[in-house]
Amino acid sequence: MKAIRVFGIALLCCLMVPTTRVSAQGTAAQETPAQTFNGLMSLLEKEVVSAAEAMPADKYNFAPTQGEFKGVRTFGEQVKHVAEANYGFFQGWSVPGAVKSGDIEKLTGKDDIVKALRDSYAYAHKALDTLTPANAFDEMSFGPAKTTRTGIAAFCIAHSMDHYGQMVVYLRMNGIVPPASRRGNM
Repeated sequence: MKAIRVFGIALLCCLMVPTTRVSAQGTAAQETPAQTFNGLMSLLEKEVVSAAEAMPADKYNFAPTQGEFKGVRTFGEQVKHVAEANYGFFQGWSVPGAVKSGDIEKLTGKDDIVKALRDSYAYAHKALDTLTPANAFDEMSFGPAKTTRTGIAAFCIAHSMDHYGQMVVYLRMNGIVPPASRRGNM
């Protein structure tokens, strides 16, 4: 897990460097913060959602029991946690459509949990759409700490990446190759 975090932090640091894209007219245009973070979120969303869909419904209560896994979340709890966190990271961004804290935790069926996960990513994308060069480094409260909008966006992506790594372990412990790791998906 430490390697995943280090990779995630290194990746996010690289992303803070302005990138360019070529427009239809052949001129280079700087990518906006919204485009950068939405692009990253989309890549991760695809992996997390496909992993959530790959686990059979009867395995959503699976949690490892051998080794140092005492008290860990079940697979379904991992998915619900990511969904709730996606809303939580962007509270205070004045983005409509947030769910009440704790509503997702009450869900029990795979279909409802996966729908909540998808909806949470749609909400996160709406929040990321509000990032501009003018507000990207505005100071914001994040729990007891202060950070910037881009700091929150980066942490949200890193958080999903961390839990995706845990979901991959659970899938593989159940004999399931994560969709992102299957031949032809790399």
